[in-house]
Amino acid sequence: MKFGTVALIGRSNVGKSTLLNRLLREKIAIVSEKPQTTRTRILGVIHGPDAQIAVLDTPGIHKPEHLLNRRMVRTTVETLEGADLLFVLMEAAHLPGPGDLMVLDHVKAAIQKHARPVILVLNKIDLVNKMKLLPVIETYAKLYAWTEVVPVSAETGDNIARLVTVTMSHLPEGDAVYDEETITDQSMRTLAAEMVREKLLRQTHEEIPYSIAVEIDQFVEEGSLARISASILVERESHKAIVIGKHGERLKSVGMEARLDMERVFGMKVFLQLWVKVREAWREDEHALIELGY
Repeated sequence: MKFGTVALIGRSNVGKSTLLNRLLREKIAIVSEKPQTTRTRILGVIHGPDAQIAVLDTPGIHKPEHLLNRRMVRTTVETLEGADLLFVLMEAAHLPGPGDLMVLDHVKAAIQKHARPVILVLNKIDLVNKMKLLPVIETYAKLYAWTEVVPVSAETGDNIARLVTVTMSHLPEGDAVYDEETITDQSMRTLAAEMVREKLLRQTHEEIPYSIAVEIDQFVEEGSLARISASILVERESHKAIVIGKHGERLKSVGMEARLDMERVFGMKVFLQLWVKVREAWREDEHALIELGY
């Protein structure tokens, strides 16, 4: 039997959460086109006949501007330092930029402390002409002595099976840690909050997505019904108006979409109430960040 932890490392918006969902064949991490969508470490467990992989999704490495962002980067670095294997995600359609090189600096520092396999996962091959892929691989090969290089598309699933096979070949021997029914450490409360935030990310623009948090005020299960009340936190009154939308239409749309996701994932009917509250500078508030699970 083999068991190991794999950390997904990369800059923001490179597809780490999409890859986690693809590996698990279940959506446990929210995704959007906005950078810094993932704010915490998320565990997903892959169960094989003679191997178990604990995959750890992490916030994207970036230059932090707020206390929240500094905590996000710290979470990523701590996860990076403790994992048995590293998946370093880069985009197949682009040569490495400053953000990618920043990620690589963190990887090199971690490997100096504790050597382990480092797999370069070139994501989004569905967006690149295959003839242009080889020069990208060659460029990355000059930057680091990767254990393996695996081009994939987390969006379409292309070459994901090979990534799993390669990963299992590098896992250390060990007993399974999680029971067969465990696929994540995310509680239903956490998943509910993230589903609401995902819908908000997709419907808002500019600075709004970065200043939004969702707090579950009440989560009560009554047989096959879940009654959920959540507060959407914003930093300004003007942001509150944007989230609510004209005649409350945006808030209604967010609530409906989030409720449908919850019913699918939780396997029960959901009654969802959403409120929008202003909490100035919550991203710099230590107490608020702890309350929100950051």
